[in-house]
Amino acid sequence: MIRKTRLYTPGPTPLLPAAQFAMAAADMHHRTPEFRALFQKVLAQLKVFVGTKNDVLLLSSSGTGAMEAAVSNLTSPGDPVLVLTAGKFGERWVSLVKAFGCKPDVVSAPYGETFDMAEVRKALKPSHKAIYVQANETSTTVRHDIQAIAKLRDEIAPETILVVDGITGLGTTHFDVDGWGVDIIIGGSQKAVMIPPGLAYLSVSERAWTAMEKSTNPRFYFDLRKERKNAKNGESAYTPAVALIAALGAALDYIAGQAGGDLEKGRIALVNNAEVNAAATRAGLQALGFKLFAPTAPGAAATAVSVPEGMDSGDVVKALKSRFAIVPANGQGEMKGKIFRVAHLGFFDYLDSIALIGAMEHIAKDTLGLKVEFGQGVAAAQKVFAEAVAKK
Repeated sequence: MIRKTRLYTPGPTPLLPAAQFAMAAADMHHRTPEFRALFQKVLAQLKVFVGTKNDVLLLSSSGTGAMEAAVSNLTSPGDPVLVLTAGKFGERWVSLVKAFGCKPDVVSAPYGETFDMAEVRKALKPSHKAIYVQANETSTTVRHDIQAIAKLRDEIAPETILVVDGITGLGTTHFDVDGWGVDIIIGGSQKAVMIPPGLAYLSVSERAWTAMEKSTNPRFYFDLRKERKNAKNGESAYTPAVALIAALGAALDYIAGQAGGDLEKGRIALVNNAEVNAAATRAGLQALGFKLFAPTAPGAAATAVSVPEGMDSGDVVKALKSRFAIVPANGQGEMKGKIFRVAHLGFFDYLDSIALIGAMEHIAKDTLGLKVEFGQGVAAAQKVFAEAVAKK
């Protein structure tokens, strides 16, 4: 039988065909008028996609490069910072700030949960140079309340820089970046914008630019001031990933095209698409008897699913791949073998969700030995989708 590979990992995500064509045709030098026009267009589009009037920069790196830049450009050795962590990527913030000599105060939440705002309030101090947090903790699929964190910052430490890892949040979560006072929010190319890994983008507020002038931490390739200066002329500080930037332009055009050419409305539609697919997937899996790993604060980027006691989530991942060429993600770190994760961000539609649930009905019966009937998970997902369509 024919088996078509279907990628359900929360990054890299399925590639947009138009972006692939744009990459193949991106035969241009980066110090030319043609590239400058493309670069300036993409930077302008990114402002709309992020939803900000602040500067938006592009870096030829993974999202972790932009995370590092958000530490090295804003802090000095010995600076106190607040890190909110509830998974592997929150823990990455802790490692990054320590690498640059900062002194982190850490508020932790158990894997699968979000933060107690009372604990955040207790920990936050006006002396903190910055707050570092995820919008979505991809390792557990939890979504954090960035608006609530921003309000606490405004109340307690109004000069503190708020830095948000939105790598899987952008395109799956509605943000009011400027209204909430988010100083830096970071995105990645292999997520909701549907192109390969290799680009990071981030918006930077005036408050953050001011803070950079006081920072003494070393920076060279990730010096955001260099990127800002060059971006004004339609260039990057160093050799850019030309083909990926062309792909990003095509992807942002596609998102705008889903709303008649209006990129802001297209972004909203993209987020809503992720929300509906996430809700349908959660309903379908629960109908099959699976338990959600993050039931109280689920994000729309991906869904984490616990497997029954005594079973290994790796068996589910292997069975989906070997039988149906479906590629989900296992758990990370201490959650490996305990959960599997399926994505909804970017180039996923309703029928992708139905395909996953249909495959999971087979896995539940044949691999896990659960008592399920064919169609019960699919019906639950279909109901969610039908209700969402009826509300439009």
